[in-house]
Amino acid sequence: MAKDEAKELLSQVSDWELVEEEGKLAIRKRFKFGTYLDGVEFINRVAKIAEEEGHHPDIYLGWRRVTVNLMTHAIGGLSQNDFILAAKIDNLQRERERNRVK
Repeated sequence: MAKDEAKELLSQVSDWELVEEEGKLAIRKRFKFGTYLDGVEFINRVAKIAEEEGHHPDIYLGWRRVTVNLMTHAIGGLSQNDFILAAKIDNLQRERERNRVK
């Protein structure tokens, strides 16, 4: 995927950024949580969706934060599947926030 196309698709997901890793395009988002275990729970939910999709992100856990990097490893860059998974991950986060407010 060309950088221009990636920038266009980036506008359709919330707060993801275009990054270059080892000369390859990827998208990344950092999520913040109230506790470390909230981050672990989020990772488990992302992992479930990733497994269902057969599309596995790189996920990094830190104290009260999770970073998700998406890139299609098979092609060494971005594909539409990365943006689809990003949207599904955004939905997880919105759902989590709605449940927290209740």
